[in-house]
Amino acid sequence: MKKTYKIEVDCANCANLMENAARKTAGVQTATVNFMTQKMIVEFAEGQEPQTVMPQVLKACKKVEPDCEIFL
Repeated sequence: MKKTYKIEVDCANCANLMENAARKTAGVQTATVNFMTQKMIVEFAEGQEPQTVMPQVLKACKKVEPDCEIFL
């Protein structure tokens, strides 16, 4: 399952850090962050529920970029 989320991130480097953090989160198959459109596309591993995985993605992203926001 693939879902798109609106994000708030300050710079392209921060977006890259968020993308890498999201990809390493359990339950995430792939993640792409687009700084220009302020969107994150997350493809979840089979059997994973977005409402369970996304809080962990947000937590991982805030570790690398405390000012970031993902609108769930």
